[in-house]
Amino acid sequence: MDAITQKVIMSLYTASESYYTVRPMLGRLHDLGLHPKALIMDGHRMVIRAIREIWPTVIIQRCLYHIQREGSRWLRTYPKTEAGKELQGLLRYLPKVKNSKRKAQFLHNFSSWLERHESFVRALPRSTVAYKDLKRTRALITNALPDMFHYLDDPNIHSTTNCLESFFSRLKADFRRHRGLSEAHKQSYLQWYCYFKNMNNSNTF
Repeated sequence: MDAITQKVIMSLYTASESYYTVRPMLGRLHDLGLHPKALIMDGHRMVIRAIREIWPTVIIQRCLYHIQREGSRWLRTYPKTEAGKELQGLLRYLPKVKNSKRKAQFLHNFSSWLERHESFVRALPRSTVAYKDLKRTRALITNALPDMFHYLDDPNIHSTTNCLESFFSRLKADFRRHRGLSEAHKQSYLQWYCYFKNMNNSNTF
């Protein structure tokens, strides 16, 4: 989806998102002349691999909502450790990063968290839930950090994939109302759905 016009550029009916399903679609878009400046996406590693093969220099903006949601899921609703509570607070701060000052504050807070809690996390028994949750969330933020704040440098780069996620949620809800469709008709339904979305470019279907 084009983040500015909110028009669907291309759709794919597939059982799962993977390198082998996404790579041919991206290749076709490239051959059709699409050369994006930036792509806003979640952290699917195999999709990132496919993107880098097609457009090596494109800016990848990691969706802040996905980072926040995934990290919060791993930390649970009520983290039991002080390290978990502070890390959850950092994730909740992400939507507030609207300028370079708040970016600097986030980076400072995360660096401070690492300095104060890294030894605690390493000392936890590896079989404990706390160790796994903290390690995963720490790795999530660390790996995403280089591509978290490109939107601050360019107003045309969005910080989340919320437009696409909203469209996808409505699409899934409408698919559920047509459970009797054959696979061929489901594919046709998707194509027509995206076509009418682009025709009126509105939230009414």
